[in-house]
Amino acid sequence: MSRSDARSDRNPDPRPGSLPRVRIIDACKSFGRIQAVKNANITVAKGEVVLVIGPSGSGKSTLLRCVNRLETLSSGEIWIDEDSVTSAHGDIRKIREEVGMVFQSFNLFPHLTALGNITIAPLIVKGMDRKEAQDKGRALLERVGLSDKVKSYPDQLSGGQQQRVAIARALAMDPKVMLFDEPTSALDPEMIKEVLDVMLALAEDGMTMLVVSHEMGFAKAAAHKVVFMDNGEVIETAPPNVLFSTPKEERTRKFLDHIL
Repeated sequence: MSRSDARSDRNPDPRPGSLPRVRIIDACKSFGRIQAVKNANITVAKGEVVLVIGPSGSGKSTLLRCVNRLETLSSGEIWIDEDSVTSAHGDIRKIREEVGMVFQSFNLFPHLTALGNITIAPLIVKGMDRKEAQDKGRALLERVGLSDKVKSYPDQLSGGQQQRVAIARALAMDPKVMLFDEPTSALDPEMIKEVLDVMLALAEDGMTMLVVSHEMGFAKAAAHKVVFMDNGEVIETAPPNVLFSTPKEERTRKFLDHIL
């Protein structure tokens, strides 16, 4: 059980503007004897883009999945503004409305059009009027550069187009935070740029983003800070220009030598 279960669900420091949008505090996650995340601490301010990098199996994706309760922490706390993600009394539905997530695989409903994939959650979860949901869906498709794909089904779209629909679907719920779990890893090289361009535009519009990715170009263009994880631990956190040029930790340097 998370330590936060024994605490009040209220924000421990409720002064307006005093807290980051996302706080991950002493987060631990174990799967049996395997400790996937060890005492991780990360903050993401409102409008900030934080990129998490690290070798395979370092706990990046597991930690990200804990932020919207797809996984439950073994101990520690996660807060979105004044709402506890980790409390046993937390409203999971509200949390998942506020935290949009884009996965490696696109996870679109194959029997629904692009517009249908985007509107289904606002219609069912929020009870939005159908015309309002469809108008919003069309606007989001235009925002991700797919206004001509309203009636297209996933199997009629390229991988990059499907991922852009997945981004629009997450945005349809008006999230406070967007999580991206290696959103370009399943794409052919020529499709990566179209997805990163959408993510860059979101960053420029002030969306709060926590991104697991090894796209260093995106990090340099959009990230306010980069978090390096290894063996479940946060090893080092710094602005991208600092982390990539003068990392303090030897583990960080060795990793960067392989990817830069």
